[in-house]
Amino acid sequence: MYNEDENTLIFINYEETIDLKSFLKDKGLSGRMISKALRSGEIKINSNSCKGKDIVNKGARVYFRMEEEDSDMMPQKMDLEILFEDLDILVLDKKPFILVHPTPNHPEGTLSNGVAYYFIEKGIKRKVRILNRLDRDTSGVIVFAKNPYGHQQLAGQMEKGSIEKKYLAVVHGIVKSDSGLIDLPLGKHEDGIRQTVRKDGLQALTKYRVMERMQDSTLLELELVTGRTHQIRVHLSHIGHPIMGDNLYSEMEAPIDRQALHAYSLSFYTPRSGECVNIKTDMPEDMKKLIRLLKISKY
Repeated sequence: MYNEDENTLIFINYEETIDLKSFLKDKGLSGRMISKALRSGEIKINSNSCKGKDIVNKGARVYFRMEEEDSDMMPQKMDLEILFEDLDILVLDKKPFILVHPTPNHPEGTLSNGVAYYFIEKGIKRKVRILNRLDRDTSGVIVFAKNPYGHQQLAGQMEKGSIEKKYLAVVHGIVKSDSGLIDLPLGKHEDGIRQTVRKDGLQALTKYRVMERMQDSTLLELELVTGRTHQIRVHLSHIGHPIMGDNLYSEMEAPIDRQALHAYSLSFYTPRSGECVNIKTDMPEDMKKLIRLLKISKY
């Protein structure tokens, strides 16, 4: 029978008898995934082919095989710094100045191109699926799914707010409160490029904590409660403490050539084992250099 791998999920029914579709939905699979697998004959109960209305007896094993896919991304060899990997998830440390996903103006040289090459190298026949996007100039922890199940499971955790995402940012000015919550709704700016605080926007919540106060600047730890586009950058700019080097949301000069924002910590539950994983990555050298400077000078 199948061995558990990137393509095959194995579920054991430890409870009472239940119909197959209900059993798989209880395991977190979407109706769409289940229907597709049933049509292609990729679900078996023990060693038997089955239908959605079939019964899963107590102690039975259900084998759910995900069809392989053609890559939708041009592969490019790239040095990837892998922080964590299992059958479903790939977590990388993203360096600044690299796009996560191709755009019409930048169709190659992105992190997704590098992941596509890595998949081919490892014999993983999958599309590239991103779980959390980071801006081009933001560094830090970023998550890719290695199959549809991994993507669905972590996307569900994001919707429920069970994934904890923390950032470090160096901002202009001295933040007086040691900690706080920024609760300001966000929506599109009239320029069509930026986000802005607006009454008719979507709820956006950002927690912050002062890590260190320097010469007219502050190092903050930030936690995203919601995940709106540019949320941290807009919130900090709106309260009068824009991120240093953020040319989109600040007109103030700073001795760093990108926004001083680093996604340094991410916690989630692994799709198959349910184990809580906390991944952290060190602050990049350009931000360390900035902080050393700000401790002794206003630049």
